[in-house]
Amino acid sequence: MLRFSTTKVVIMLAVTAFVCLLAVPNLMAPDTRTAIRQAVPGWVPSWLVPTQAIVLGLDLQGGSHVLLEVDSNDLVRSQVATLRDDVRRVLRETRVAPQGGIVAMPRGVQLRLADAADVEKVMPRLRELSQPISNAIIGQTGERNIDITANGDSIQLTLSQAGVDERVRRAVDQAIEVLRRRVDALGTTEPNIQRQGADRILVQVPGLQDPQRLKEILGRTAKLQFRFMAEGGASPLEVEMMPSRDSGGQMMPVERRVIVEGEDLTDAQPAFDQRTGEPIVNFRFNVRGAQRFGQATSENVGRPLAIVLDNEIISAPRILQPITGGSGQISGNFTVEQANNLAILLRAGALPAKLTIVEERTVGPGLGQDSIEAGRLAAIVGTILVAIYMIACYGLFGVMANIAVLINVIMILGLLSALGATLTLPGIAGIVLTVGMAVDANVLIYERIREERRMGRSVISALDAGFSRALSTIVDSNITTLIAAVVLFLLGSGPVRGFAVTLSVGIVTTVFTAFTLTRLMVALWFRTLRPTTIPL
Repeated sequence: MLRFSTTKVVIMLAVTAFVCLLAVPNLMAPDTRTAIRQAVPGWVPSWLVPTQAIVLGLDLQGGSHVLLEVDSNDLVRSQVATLRDDVRRVLRETRVAPQGGIVAMPRGVQLRLADAADVEKVMPRLRELSQPISNAIIGQTGERNIDITANGDSIQLTLSQAGVDERVRRAVDQAIEVLRRRVDALGTTEPNIQRQGADRILVQVPGLQDPQRLKEILGRTAKLQFRFMAEGGASPLEVEMMPSRDSGGQMMPVERRVIVEGEDLTDAQPAFDQRTGEPIVNFRFNVRGAQRFGQATSENVGRPLAIVLDNEIISAPRILQPITGGSGQISGNFTVEQANNLAILLRAGALPAKLTIVEERTVGPGLGQDSIEAGRLAAIVGTILVAIYMIACYGLFGVMANIAVLINVIMILGLLSALGATLTLPGIAGIVLTVGMAVDANVLIYERIREERRMGRSVISALDAGFSRALSTIVDSNITTLIAAVVLFLLGSGPVRGFAVTLSVGIVTTVFTAFTLTRLMVALWFRTLRPTTIPL
């Protein structure tokens, strides 16, 4: 165990030096890192010239904090509208005409049919609209999302409370993914986006000191629709009034029929109009959207096409020729920032429901600086006390252990920099914990060497047995800790995941430094001095 070939020694030292080199950018100013990154030729791999520093979390560098709430009333209205369309489709397929139309209620719809025979005819199809509610843990709950009641020639379909709750839960899950894509498009690192309660979402973006832009990105539903402007003679039931941005908010008639929706978009990028130079957004449809858009524009050349975003007409260009290529552009007197924000919203997708801002605040960097100083002081004091203890208990071998611990911490910082991980206060706590774990591994080795020496083994035999027999104990204890760290990462969020990442990286470097580097230093000490006793 104490024999090292020259090749093995070179590889070990090269790996250690390279990982430690990854931590160097943390000592550089941001401008210096940027200058180095720009000076390096493009053909040089980025890992050869590391310029990535550790990203500080919201609690260390400040940023924006926003708490959002799903508007359940808006979600119910959307469900009622969908339910009304589904009922209309069923009546059309069964060829049954309601008397007085389909009446929308706060939590459902109601219709009256001509006679009981029509009720018996449509009820089986209407019951198909009511779906059972399932749970990921217990499966079927026995409840349904729509309650259907019939009283004579009257039928009422009502959204159940369990169905609304389930829809809110799914809306929160979907909104979290949409918000994550939007925040990632801002170029920030490691945002914390998580569920809070049944219908709220917490968004924390480290380093972003412009909460207004964050609110604009997060608060917009971004529900994009392409509809035709209503013409004279259209039925009032098929027309909807909407404000037009081009007309200064004046209400304009738009057909209720939606040609294509934003979910059929595959890409949206900000650009500039080649004729006018104004900012625009170029978009591209998927195959289904391209076919529907091409057919609609081919059959309605000369008609104005309303581009509706969140129930507002942002542009209404006239169709001059069929648009069959599956792409187009949106213009609406945008500024450059508005065009860029709109492109981000469209690429990320629409929110399933309106989100209202419950709480917002900007965390100043002053609080972060205080936290950094407190965490740094705790790490320094803890490390010094551990170093003193190791030297007092193990003498020269304690010095070797302290050197290995120091290299261990530098390697942790290097790997965190390479991974682009975010360092938070719990992350600093993870580093301090790793120092204790690294020392614990050395203690196991040294105590095993002492035990072997007391059993009468020679110096070389005791050293060799101490490292070889302590290895399994070290690996087993660190694997169990690694499993706990992985569970924390998978089930936790925000600072908890930051702690898990730091702890996981620390476990890997601890095993490497405690068993490999410490063993190398002991082997060099033995080969150089050829001692007859072990100073333990």
